[in-house]
Amino acid sequence: MNFEQLRHEYMLSGLEEKDVASDPFEQFNAWFQASVDAKLPLANAMSLATATASGRVSSRAVLLKGLDARGFVFYTNLESRKALELRENPHAALLFCWDELERQVRIEGQIESVSDAESDQYYLSRPLGARLGAWASPQSRVLPDRQTLEGKLAAIPAQYGDNPPRPPFWGGLRVVPDWFEFWQGRKNRLHDRISYRLDQGRWLIERLGP
Repeated sequence: MNFEQLRHEYMLSGLEEKDVASDPFEQFNAWFQASVDAKLPLANAMSLATATASGRVSSRAVLLKGLDARGFVFYTNLESRKALELRENPHAALLFCWDELERQVRIEGQIESVSDAESDQYYLSRPLGARLGAWASPQSRVLPDRQTLEGKLAAIPAQYGDNPPRPPFWGGLRVVPDWFEFWQGRKNRLHDRISYRLDQGRWLIERLGP
């Protein structure tokens, strides 16, 4: 594979300061809706980066499951690696990458827990298999084989039937942003990068060099 020959010219659109919303959540909603309207697969998939207190970084893809003026919500096993790292260092970065639209959105902020009521509501909205799976999976821990996991799953209905409660170790986390970047690919790699930086309660809009 000759990676040097893998090239793509970005030609679809541009992004000017005069055209963006004054509020980054409004701008995000507009771009997210465009990705949904374009029928992009897993438009709500986002890369979540976390770090330990000593600075070791890890990332993984998760799904956006809630968004309002408070921030971006995802759900997980609260004993997983990402959750443990976020307890140790409650800062995170998100990346949405919508290749077909030649767009990315980067978000940075602090982590807070979602309320029990919100976690319960979302958990009960999940398919039964996913609710049972939340009980069965010791997320991020070593398993001897696939059969062990499937055995755990098979044992859950005997205990909870078709109406399992939300596991006490499973719930939602919210990224509360203090920084956004909206990236639009442009010709000759002179991409448009518009950032929103929270400064004393106000969002400052700035252009960044590509």
